[in-house]
Amino acid sequence: MARIAIVTGGTRGIGAAISRALKEEGYRVIANYAGNDEAAHKFKAETGIDVRKWDVSDYAACESNLKAIENEVGPVDILVNNAGITRDAMFHKMTPEQWYQVINTNLNSLFNMTRPLWDGMRARSFGRIICISSINGQKGQMGQANYSAAKAGDIGFVKALAQEGAAKGITVNAICPGYIGTEMVRAVPQDVLEKRILPHIPVGRLGEPEEIARCVVFLASDQSGFITGTTLTVNGGQYMV
Repeated sequence: MARIAIVTGGTRGIGAAISRALKEEGYRVIANYAGNDEAAHKFKAETGIDVRKWDVSDYAACESNLKAIENEVGPVDILVNNAGITRDAMFHKMTPEQWYQVINTNLNSLFNMTRPLWDGMRARSFGRIICISSINGQKGQMGQANYSAAKAGDIGFVKALAQEGAAKGITVNAICPGYIGTEMVRAVPQDVLEKRILPHIPVGRLGEPEEIARCVVFLASDQSGFITGTTLTVNGGQYMV
């Protein structure tokens, strides 16, 4: 029986690439999404991947949807915490709403999604939890105090939880992408891309969503069982830890 994987924010950008790659590896994938019904329905039609809508910043919504999925499909063994938003502003202009929206979606969602699945993973002595953090959670970024704080928090979550899961066969790891050629990044003006972004990436190009997805596939596999509590940096050499 195929293992079941859930990818939050799994119908667009990096998340969509992860969902596709896991399906190609034989997992039964369920892609969560928050609000873009048109994109989600198009993704489902193109890939055949099951899509489910709920807000990962809402614990009750996560708990009820995950319970329904496990009752309907079976136990979830792989969780990819990918969902994230930005609400960029210089700190002296940042509003409480901008701060809490990002913290709730990008950081609190890790608890909201992982906690309802944790006991089952412990009971089965197997689990793979992969959190998509960011280069800006490692080095910080002007205008992103909220986002950088949340993504740095992702890494701390991984390091702590990995120690708790290790004896129960559960691995917990983070991936920190750099600039990836998603729709959002490719919308950056070409002159900004060429003058301010690419010169700081030693390999001289943007990453591709599929390159992040391949990392997820490896960390989700049985072969990665000795890797836990790690941060896999995938940024073309832009920031070396």
